[in-house]
Amino acid sequence: MAIQIVMDSTGDSRHFFNPEDARELEKAEQRFHKLTDGGFTAAVRTGPGQVSKMRSFDPNAEETVFFPRLVGG
Repeated sequence: MAIQIVMDSTGDSRHFFNPEDARELEKAEQRFHKLTDGGFTAAVRTGPGQVSKMRSFDPNAEETVFFPRLVGG
């Protein structure tokens, strides 16, 4: 089971999906594009304490975290 974690001002929401299920995988990819097109940054864990920015959907990523754009004041 893979997960997409979306951070926002209220905390986070978690979206689990089975990468072996074509329908769930399609929904996860659509969510990825909707969020990144909307200004979120996507990151994937690459090792203990290490993350890497994602520029395209990776169906093999076990955990993807989406961070909102920072707003200065």
